[in-house]
Amino acid sequence: MDNKKLSIALASLTGLLTIGLLASVFSANKLLTTKSVELSKLKAQSQVADELQISLKKNKADIIKYTPLNTIAKTVVPQDKNQAQTVSEIVKIANDSGITKLTSITFPASTLGGTGGAKAGAGLTQVTPVKGIPGVYLLPITITQDSNNTIRYGQFIAFLQKLENNRRTAQVSSISITPDSKDPTNISFTLIVNEYIKP
Repeated sequence: MDNKKLSIALASLTGLLTIGLLASVFSANKLLTTKSVELSKLKAQSQVADELQISLKKNKADIIKYTPLNTIAKTVVPQDKNQAQTVSEIVKIANDSGITKLTSITFPASTLGGTGGAKAGAGLTQVTPVKGIPGVYLLPITITQDSNNTIRYGQFIAFLQKLENNRRTAQVSSISITPDSKDPTNISFTLIVNEYIKP
């Protein structure tokens, strides 16, 4: 073989090797890019799984931490709407505040036994569900002291404070006060007090 043919053969071989090398580099780059994308996805999934695991551990710790509060809530929020007991407690609070006679204590009209929207047998008349707290209901109670039986303002304030510390009547939602025309230190009032129950 002469030198010219050998040079052409070597040049051709070098060209083929260069093309093969470039094709290998391109294929390797494409493979590495694909594997890099897969690795990124796996890292993201791993990070999400780690965050979920941390969140799960925190939630389990919170459940353990707040279990006593749930128990307390069950004992604090009445389980029934025992109106006789509620009236008895309100009358006792009034007596303790120096109010010897309340004019009236009224509850919303009951639809129990009627054709209204009450759930048959559920005993859930007169109440409305509390938004955001499933299973807890609100029962408004109207307490009235009319102008024929006025009381001192200080007695009224003591009565309010004791109502708000009572587990059945912990929220006063509306107050209407009318001073006595003869003695402005005496007042008559109408209160709407919310009782919360969790049957």
